[in-house]
Amino acid sequence: MYHYTLISTPVGELKLVASDRGLTAILWKNDDPQGARFLPQTRDEAHPVLIEAERQLREYFAGERRLFALPLDFVGTEFQKKVWNALVAIPFGETRSYGEIARQIGHPQAVRAVGAANGRNPLSIVAPCHRVIGANGKLTGFAGGLEVKAFLLDLEMPRQAAVLPLFADEPAPPRA
Repeated sequence: MYHYTLISTPVGELKLVASDRGLTAILWKNDDPQGARFLPQTRDEAHPVLIEAERQLREYFAGERRLFALPLDFVGTEFQKKVWNALVAIPFGETRSYGEIARQIGHPQAVRAVGAANGRNPLSIVAPCHRVIGANGKLTGFAGGLEVKAFLLDLEMPRQAAVLPLFADEPAPPRA
């Protein structure tokens, strides 16, 4: 059984989903098909994991939190869990490429598989897939959209965000 609550954030409404073991998903409005793997669900505004997740997300968006301290209950394959745990290890204000993640988890040739697992990350923001960028330093896909990815990176790296191109086909601006 999964429990959920809806919260308003600067990046839109998010659906937080938890099991009795921990936070299981942070779903965007366009994530409904992915949410099917977290069924059945009941709305629960009093679930302790959901209350704490909402508090920590509010602190993050207010610029008061750099690290999440939540029990996480990843639902996926062992490979996906390795990738998602590697995401959690990316420090606030830093980025990694898919290749760097592949090497970190001991599968240096699995860059595309890392990209696929990153795309299935059920815990956006907390398992910060927005911190994964292309090898060329450009922004790549994100469930919340590239504008949201740029917003989150700007929230974490305000001085550096201006040099990150928004779309993968844009040339990178010159560094000062």
